[in-house]
Amino acid sequence: MNKENSVSRVNPSQAYRLLNHGPTVLVTSTHGQYRNIMAAAWNMPLDFDPPKVAIVIDKNTYTREPMEASGSFAINVPCRAQAEMVVRVGNCSGRELLGKSPDNKLAAFDIPTFPASEISAPLIEGCVAWLECKIVPEPHIQNTYDLFLAEVVAAQADERVFSEGRWHFEGHDELRTLHHIAGGQFFLAGKSLQAG
Repeated sequence: MNKENSVSRVNPSQAYRLLNHGPTVLVTSTHGQYRNIMAAAWNMPLDFDPPKVAIVIDKNTYTREPMEASGSFAINVPCRAQAEMVVRVGNCSGRELLGKSPDNKLAAFDIPTFPASEISAPLIEGCVAWLECKIVPEPHIQNTYDLFLAEVVAAQADERVFSEGRWHFEGHDELRTLHHIAGGQFFLAGKSLQAG
């Protein structure tokens, strides 16, 4: 991880705030020697205590295999500076690269990582938030709807844009989160407004 940036732990009870504004995320998973990454737009906070998230991971994705085998995965929240990388990892399958490298897309696209604190999946450098998740087994909804529920066991965020439980992007345009529309088009997180 780039040591110049200040990253602070986020209380898991506030981890929902890292996803509440609906960003596109990068999901990383690992099992044995295999590690992979994929882009996912359908994710959301689900509960506060214990903190839970929901995310759709299609049964045809390679990332799902090590996710299910290990029982954990990481949600990485990328920023504007990573938009091209998000599109690249979202437009190919790690299965296509299988056999070329056990790191698949991480190695193919030279994506730097750092270790998580509570799970084995790697975390992606340069993102603005990270959630370490353990799967809550719900085979029916996983197999029928490709929907995974997970408990957030650790979270952290870049203090330049998230502190005291709030996002604040002013002055850091390259760190604004991405919100996928379709076909490689994104909205960026905009100004915040405090009401009441």
